Amino acid sequence: KQWYQRRVAITAGDFPSGDTKRCVLRVRYNITTGDYDHKNTFADSNGENSPVTNDPTVNILGGDDNLGLTLAINTAQFGRTFQDRSHIFKIVPRTEAMAGKFLHNLNGRGQRGNIVQNYPSVEYDFIPDQLTAKKGDLIHVQWAGYNTNPANRAGEGTDATDRNNFVQMAGDLDTSYPDKIEKSSFWQNVESLTAPDATPKDIAVAMASSGYYCGYEPHSTCPAELSLTGNTREELQGQLNNANASYRGHVLQVKEVGTYFYMCTRNNNFTNRSQKGSIVVKE
Repeated sequence: KQWYQRRVAITAGDFPSGDTKRCVLRVRYNITTGDYDHKNTFADSNGENSPVTNDPTVNILGGDDNLGLTLAINTAQFGRTFQDRSHIFKIVPRTEAMAGKFLHNLNGRGQRGNIVQNYPSVEYDFIPDQLTAKKGDLIHVQWAGYNTNPANRAGEGTDATDRNNFVQMAGDLDTSYPDKIEKSSFWQNVESLTAPDATPKDIAVAMASSGYYCGYEPHSTCPAELSLTGNTREELQGQLNNANASYRGHVLQVKEVGTYFYMCTRNNNFTNRSQKGSIVVKE
């Protein structure tokens, strides 16, 4: 049986203006105890008025008999807030071509490090790593990362950095090699609604390079000097070290049914961690 982390569905606000909105999401969780009425216990219950005490010894016999057992209780830990995190993101209006279509978000998650170093977070992964869509649906492939992870954690490439990319695999999820772009059926069966004149090769190169190259050749959203054929910078480093940690990706419309397997070439490390996924497109 597979177990999945708890997820929360959030309904984004409606912005009739159609303008891009910069939003902040604040995430935290509370730990409470049933040893007192937490809904009606406030600051005036501190000190001598506290319903609980540190490491109390409780006599479970009572009366003249004594069998005292000491409890491991720290009142500073009773009923408190943990993991207060704030995340900044943008909500971007859909284009006319996207109107009325179902949009899937295919993202990256996790952070640099092994399972022990990352706990309670996770290692690198795609989410959802098993995506089922219908022909004509939209899939926004994107990810966010950092260059300021804790040092000396397990991972590939430059220490303390996140990198991701997206390439179709030559086989199924039991294999480890990417396919040649010209053989990749996925790219032939999608089109970009964020870069409508990008060819399948342009999209594949951009996703494989984490946006370091905006396309194989220049197009309306890809300046010549940032394309692979017209690049004026250093070449892309094989572990994506000189690519950006975050990439807004493409909103892709899937045109044909099929099953497609994909991977991240940097983070997929056989016997250590797997960063692979599948997309199943149905009628």
